[in-house]
Amino acid sequence: MSSEDATAPGDPSGEADADADHENALQDVIAVDPDDTEQGTVNRLDAHTGDGIRHRAFTCLVYDAEGRILLAQRAPTKRLWDGHWDGTVASHPVEGQTQEDATEQRLDEELGITPDQYDDLRVTDKFEYKRYYPNAGVEWEVCSVLKVTLDDTSLDPDDAEIGGMLWADYEHLHENPALYRQLRLCPWFEIAMRRDFS
Repeated sequence: MSSEDATAPGDPSGEADADADHENALQDVIAVDPDDTEQGTVNRLDAHTGDGIRHRAFTCLVYDAEGRILLAQRAPTKRLWDGHWDGTVASHPVEGQTQEDATEQRLDEELGITPDQYDDLRVTDKFEYKRYYPNAGVEWEVCSVLKVTLDDTSLDPDDAEIGGMLWADYEHLHENPALYRQLRLCPWFEIAMRRDFS
């Protein structure tokens, strides 16, 4: 595992009060040290405001049989990185939940992808990163990368989670970032993709 440097913060002061009734304030995430060793649970909103609290997360890259990656746009109601494109889902396991189980759950909840559509879900990488979202919050995560290839590409996205979807040639996306700049890719996905080709 390696650490990705933090970018300069915006000015998230006062946002915690404004977001006190946000749904994230009702959830916990798993605080971890740089080696991903559990340090107890912390409030999800607290973990993503101010300077943040390092916590466990995952991102899952979903492919089809032709090697295309499914990019999913985060819904405009998302508190952080709303409208940005992810490859493909990202979230946090809860206490006692494996990364695989958490990923399986989120694939179903966000995209309607069920386990009978794949049989190769696996963890392929892990890294730490910290990124500020101007005037709104921060992601400070030890992020596991999982991959899965769909035998059946049927999708049933949840509009509360997914704004849009598109399939893209993964290698072309990596080699031609300027052509995809207008998509505004999520930082954790960009890190995962860069590490994938390094």
